[in-house]
Amino acid sequence: MSVIQERIVDLPPNYLKRTGLFYAGLLAASAAIFIVVLKFGAGLTAATAIAPATVAAPRPVSVLPQVLIALAAVVAVGQVLSWLLAKIGQPAVIGEMAAGILLGPSLLGHALSARILAPAGAPTLGVISQFAVILYMYLVGLELNSRMLRSRLHANVAISHSSILLPFVLGSALALVLYPRLGDASVPFISFAMFLGLAMSVTAFPVLAYILRERGMSGTQLGATALGCAAADDVTAWCLLAVVTGVTQAQYGGTLTTALGALAYVAVMFFVARPLLKRLPRGNATTLSRPMQGLMFILLLLSALATEAIGIHAVFGAFVLGALTPHDSNVARLLPKQTEGVVVVLLLPAFFAFTGMRTEIGLLAGGAGWLLCGLIILVATVGKFGGSLLAARATGLSWREGSMLGILMNTRGLMELVVLNIGLDLGIISPTLFSMMVVMALVTTFATTPILDLLIRGDTTGAMKRPA
Repeated sequence: MSVIQERIVDLPPNYLKRTGLFYAGLLAASAAIFIVVLKFGAGLTAATAIAPATVAAPRPVSVLPQVLIALAAVVAVGQVLSWLLAKIGQPAVIGEMAAGILLGPSLLGHALSARILAPAGAPTLGVISQFAVILYMYLVGLELNSRMLRSRLHANVAISHSSILLPFVLGSALALVLYPRLGDASVPFISFAMFLGLAMSVTAFPVLAYILRERGMSGTQLGATALGCAAADDVTAWCLLAVVTGVTQAQYGGTLTTALGALAYVAVMFFVARPLLKRLPRGNATTLSRPMQGLMFILLLLSALATEAIGIHAVFGAFVLGALTPHDSNVARLLPKQTEGVVVVLLLPAFFAFTGMRTEIGLLAGGAGWLLCGLIILVATVGKFGGSLLAARATGLSWREGSMLGILMNTRGLMELVVLNIGLDLGIISPTLFSMMVVMALVTTFATTPILDLLIRGDTTGAMKRPA
């Protein structure tokens, strides 16, 4: 018998009665004293009078309930859609991306959507979404393995850069068609063309890694090549984004100031931060201490703040800090495990909701709009698939292996939405083009797994079974 049980048994027989009487007496005494206080207080006069205008001033309306409703709705719908799409082999991020679009004005209409994603809560939701993306890009950087980049370095770099250069060139050429129709006169053509080329070049490293893990391909030679190429793609794409953002921001500021600031940031990160990060503890720890978590979050915020102040967006600073953190350190190994659930499941839906509020597929009304959207999807697919396939063949992979790699590299997912939102925030692309590009991101990501499964079923080369 436990100590607690022994004490209960030893209580006196009239314990409950005595306790009840005490409680009733306490309530009665408190009520009597309060009545006496009210009686004496009724005849008192306050020292000063408050101006009627101050008393009548309306209280500010809180947007917190609207933000909570939006987050709850997009998390719930995202989880349901992810569960349904998982049954047909789609990654969870597809359902989460689609949730924002489903709850936005594109499908529900402005009146019904506004009840869930209230416009008054949009500014607050926008801040939360930016913070969520900063945290997410830091986690993506932590997942990068420099050893993976060095494995088959020449082949990975060749395939990666080919899968960036061809879609970049095709995207910039597509700008010749889109700029006169969907461009903004205040945005120079060079900024529009560079951004469109970049948006066509993105590969979603986290989504690609998820697909490979789900199909048991991470440990294969082709899987390792795909991960290495996607990692190199991420590094190159975010460097290009920094350049594009810097060029655009320089239209409103000094080009020299932006360039010098970027060089100073890179120098500090590589020659000061990187040596310090290499001293992070390694070992078999199972949890990361709170002081260490606090230190890394402080560094994250400072790095993001530095790149935002320079004019190349905060997400770049978050990604660089994560990428420079040693992959075998306790921070890189444990911090994603301890924070990924909150970031991905709770905070990122704010980004999807915010994206859904800004996406209006109704702007594509008419055959011309959908024709341009189809052209964007075609150029994005041909550029990414074709560039990867040609480079894969040149480095010794078979046509089937090269096709599989091309399909995997055509996965865009959340990374594309991050880039597109930055472009919309900077005013480089219009809401109509933004909506078209969001459709492209959904289509290319959704098409990856069914096409890949067809190629896997017909694989007779053993590419899916050969260890890396």
